Amino acid sequence: MSEELHKSNLAPERLSLLYQVSNVIHSTLDSQEALQLIVGEAVRVMRASSGSLVLINPSTHILEIHAAHNLSSSARRLKLRVGEGITGWVARTGKPARVGDVTQDNRYVSVRRDVRSELAVPLEVKGELRGVINVDSDRINAFSVDDQELLQELAIQAAKVIHNTWLYEQLRLKVLLFESLSSVSQTINSTLNLDEALRVITREGCKLMHARMCSLVLLDESRDWLDLRASYGAGDAYVNKPRLSAEESLIGVVARRKKALQVTDVQTDTRYQNVELARREGLVSLLSVPLIFADQSIGALNVYTARAYNFSNEEIRILSALADLSAIAIEKARLYERIVDVEEQLRQNEKLSALGLLAAEVAHEIRNPLTVMKLLYHSLNLKFEPKDPRAKDARIIESKIEHLNKIVEQILDFARTTEPNFAPVNINDLIDELSLLVRHKLANQGVKLHHDLLKDLPLVMADAPQLEQAFLNLILNAVEVMPEGGTLTIKTAALENGQVAVSFKDTGSGMTKEQQQRAFKSVLNTTKAKGTGLGLAIVGRIIETHHGQIRILSRLGRSTTMRITLPAK
Repeated sequence: MSEELHKSNLAPERLSLLYQVSNVIHSTLDSQEALQLIVGEAVRVMRASSGSLVLINPSTHILEIHAAHNLSSSARRLKLRVGEGITGWVARTGKPARVGDVTQDNRYVSVRRDVRSELAVPLEVKGELRGVINVDSDRINAFSVDDQELLQELAIQAAKVIHNTWLYEQLRLKVLLFESLSSVSQTINSTLNLDEALRVITREGCKLMHARMCSLVLLDESRDWLDLRASYGAGDAYVNKPRLSAEESLIGVVARRKKALQVTDVQTDTRYQNVELARREGLVSLLSVPLIFADQSIGALNVYTARAYNFSNEEIRILSALADLSAIAIEKARLYERIVDVEEQLRQNEKLSALGLLAAEVAHEIRNPLTVMKLLYHSLNLKFEPKDPRAKDARIIESKIEHLNKIVEQILDFARTTEPNFAPVNINDLIDELSLLVRHKLANQGVKLHHDLLKDLPLVMADAPQLEQAFLNLILNAVEVMPEGGTLTIKTAALENGQVAVSFKDTGSGMTKEQQQRAFKSVLNTTKAKGTGLGLAIVGRIIETHHGQIRILSRLGRSTTMRITLPAK
């Protein structure tokens, strides 16, 4: 028996009875089943007609019947304020009440017509008054002092049961929440589109917290305003409400102070800016947690319930964990959008570089016949009389030839500015950064990227942006020849002759001998069926200016390897 039972002054038969009751009510960890067992045993051992177990709602401070025996459904719905009725008096004072004739007690609130006497004792859980155990009888003076003492002892045992079941329920809820959180994190991180990521966060947040509605707001660039970026379960009025001030709004406080905040009833709280909106939307309790990335607040995640609710510390921690995952997902999606932009910029740079290379080659091809024309013109020694109209024509021809020659020289001078700016470069790091840049494009094309990079690879003297452009062209060309997907292997090695080798091997359809011979030739003589054919010409030009070599190892119908060798530092 428990210490409390040993200390009791109850008669041995009552102690034995209480011991049996204790065993019964400790037989389950289900909170509702335990409450019902407590009431049932209280009614049985007290030989009562009916009984109830009432708990104080921590949010509303209203007494609510959580378990009852022999009470009608309407009686079970009865709610009392602390201090109201005999039960409310016990909840307020923390003292037991034994009423021999309820008709003579002004405190009594009728729950059953035939009740004549009532016994109510306080229910303390871990030293805190949490409710009341009530038993009623159809007989006057049905309960004795011994009955009161016995019910008080039963209440002590019941408090232990309630505490244990609550702990179990919290652990069970924690497990369920963490399982849901794990599932949510996988869902959130499976999308790279920012708007889609935000929609997933609010949808899963609403389900995770069993909420009426979930919304996500982000700070704008000025960090003065919070913009609604996504919501789940919200009506048009909420979606179209004005943006929130980060300085003055309740949720702005959460974002600025980086601390969670809960409001029991936003419909009555003067700090909440949209009270009327909350009433129309049926929003009651609010829990708002900050979205924090790299120790900087970027917004807030909010959940609303449809009834008054007090969020537990565990639920606050769970939503905060979801917010942390969400902040990472948001920044990941933003980073992906920036990567896509950078990739597009690289493609544009490739086009501009190709255009410069094309212009230089055209200028070079034009300069040769232009030089011949200039020499031939001077060799003709065309001299005419000043009054001869042909004299003016000859001067115009000469000036236009000089003009064309200057234009050609300017184009060639411009092309020469693309000469590399040499500095020590780690090829492996360059490949890792480039792989991060193109990984989503490869994934979309069904191309798997495999690295075989030599550790401690010697540095090379190179222009990193130009070398990155050359490697990017080779990767994109490899993707083009694998339209149904495949594998791209990038390998680095150190050669005995003091050079570094980089190879790009695809699993495409290979190249013919003619294609291999003309791959790095003039951009004006491409053999590609589609595109400009400038990509490999640019690669060849860049590798040449880096004093390196590029070779093609290919078998038609199998694969192609582009092998680059560069002098080590």
